[in-house]
Amino acid sequence: MQTVQLGQSDLRVTPICLGTMTFGEQVDEPTAHAVLDRALEQGINFIDTSEIYSVPTRAETCGATERIIGNWFEQRPGARGKLVLATKVAGPSRGMPWVRDGAGMTAKDIVASCEGSLKRLKTDVIDLYQIHWPERNVPTFGQMYYDPTKERTQTSIHEQLEAFQQLVQQGKIRHIGLSNESPYGVHEFVRLAEQHGLPRIATVQNPYCLVNRWVENGLDETMHRLAVSLLAYSPLAFGLLTGKYDQSGTEGPDAPKAGRIARYESVRKQRWGRPDAIAAARRYNALARANGMTPVRMALAWCYTRWQVASTILGVTSVAQLDEDLAAWGAKLSPELLAQIDNIRWEMRDPAV
Repeated sequence: MQTVQLGQSDLRVTPICLGTMTFGEQVDEPTAHAVLDRALEQGINFIDTSEIYSVPTRAETCGATERIIGNWFEQRPGARGKLVLATKVAGPSRGMPWVRDGAGMTAKDIVASCEGSLKRLKTDVIDLYQIHWPERNVPTFGQMYYDPTKERTQTSIHEQLEAFQQLVQQGKIRHIGLSNESPYGVHEFVRLAEQHGLPRIATVQNPYCLVNRWVENGLDETMHRLAVSLLAYSPLAFGLLTGKYDQSGTEGPDAPKAGRIARYESVRKQRWGRPDAIAAARRYNALARANGMTPVRMALAWCYTRWQVASTILGVTSVAQLDEDLAAWGAKLSPELLAQIDNIRWEMRDPAV
């Protein structure tokens, strides 16, 4: 598996990234360490986490994932030097007072969050430090429309970049990225960085899967023209594209209890648990089976081979699940199958935006 360059940075990563937000909630520490070991054995050199993980975020588990990874680094001398480590500073607290005081995300908040992540991760430097969601008002996590009356910005993009510059100069981070971002945000971060000699974003981490191709509505052109790489998260749509909910749905007595959508009401209420998202996923899953593939294999092969994607983030709960997801690498979808996928999208659009 060859590595790819992230944006204009000097970071080179595998086109598959291990996501870790299940560590500390669905996945206990010994299992998490086994998954990390397996990823490293299989040649994966890229892991992604966040200060707020595990998910769903709550006071009791906030920071647990980073601590689990830090313990793994401590117990595996040499592992840190083989990996590109990405984590995130949370956006405005928005009802999560355990993340930080106040409703905004000041430069002081960014610095404090970085220092907290470094301590939990037991490392001296973060290779890719990302903003988990925008400080300004942006329609994300199930919101469809921008509403200017909800704007509550307290820290400008320029000030955020200056905070990142301080961290780069101190050697605490190497490069920066965004997440859950819009075309405007990408343009503005790049414009201000180039205008003022501040750190330039290398990546944007957004959802991208068969039931959410919103990236293709203009963000892909923006990122291509500005040389910013896409890190695709939720390629299996929080489990919808595995087929596990095809018969039972996401709630009720027959729903798979281990699935994230079935377990967490907040997830169902956002984008992944919408009836139209479930209906669309079932169409794609049926198409996969009709073509002699598992739903997982088709969904991942589709994401792995999109020109828009630099690296696909896999979130797993076991070594066996990681192996299954990695086995889809190298699979090719025929032009006829890709056309059928596009036909479903034309009919059902992007129900999990």
